[in-house]
Amino acid sequence: MEFGIVFPPYIDAWKDAQIAEDHGFTRAWFYDSQMLYSEVYICMALVAEHTSKLTLGTYVAVPSNRIAPVSAQAIGTLNQMAPGRVVFGIGVGFTARHTMGLPPCKMAHMEEHIGQVRSLLAGEECLFRDGDRERWVRFLHEGKGYVNHTDPVPIHVASNGPKSLALTGRVGDGWITLVQPPQSLRYGMDAIRKGAEEVGRTLPDNFHVSALTTACVLQPGESYTSPRVIRRVGPFCMFNLHAFWENSFCKTGDTHSEEVPQDLLELYNDYEKNYLPQSAVPQDRFYQQVHEGHLVYLRPGEENYFNDSLIKMSSLTGPADELIDRLKAMEAAGLDSIAIQVVENGNAREMIEEISEKIIAKY
Repeated sequence: MEFGIVFPPYIDAWKDAQIAEDHGFTRAWFYDSQMLYSEVYICMALVAEHTSKLTLGTYVAVPSNRIAPVSAQAIGTLNQMAPGRVVFGIGVGFTARHTMGLPPCKMAHMEEHIGQVRSLLAGEECLFRDGDRERWVRFLHEGKGYVNHTDPVPIHVASNGPKSLALTGRVGDGWITLVQPPQSLRYGMDAIRKGAEEVGRTLPDNFHVSALTTACVLQPGESYTSPRVIRRVGPFCMFNLHAFWENSFCKTGDTHSEEVPQDLLELYNDYEKNYLPQSAVPQDRFYQQVHEGHLVYLRPGEENYFNDSLIKMSSLTGPADELIDRLKAMEAAGLDSIAIQVVENGNAREMIEEISEKIIAKY
């Protein structure tokens, strides 16, 4: 099992990445969400400059944010800075799209984007479309030190639904998902293998499975909803309530989604009916308010919308021995690395050192 650190990109993330590298983390991942955080490739470049071993990856890039040649240029430039240490993670977009009031990208767009980026990074031509025009394009200064075409860049695909899992099998070198029970990981891998088989493909031996979460090791006698735990993992766990709202209101206008687990339904209904209507923006811009603070801080009053089930479902929080047992069960089901997000409130070092001492060192 590898341990990765995940950053909502901020300019000084390189300082925390250095600490993570020194404490046993081997991967550093970065979100791509233009209305929420700093520019992902600038932050990754700083980390590439200030680390020597960490594998660096987008978690995840979104096809609509950049045309494929620009994505390939950015990743290829990072690969020039940190040869062989770069992964291109890609998905259809959650906050990168929803914060602008838009639905996720079409999977056909993502599949085309992946194919174009892969060809360009290999030094090959790709067919690029701009409206009704089609043009063959390639990087022109191969071998001149601008973009690295020599060291391969694995492409990892974020997916959860049947169609996107099949896509991962068709074109992916790895699978990006959320922390989930072992049986769900096995189901996902079966769907990915089936997608690969349908196009006559065999998954590579180094196919990599990573799962996103955040983490907090409980102190003796500490509750799952203690102030320290909420400070550490609350902003990450809150994204589930944001996602439940997106999945219900944006699609159907229902007051709650059938996807909300029963032990969270009362909590979510209270949040949706009593908290969200306090929005300071007009209803036609409500999507902006829902995602304010997303994954990095809690808005005033959100600290009241937690229970044990939400914390346990959304994060690796619990006694150290229990967390290690959970990780080993997921590893047995096919998980290769865990991706643990820090929140931008000055506690990155605290979390890094805690996970290093109490989990990584004992794993």
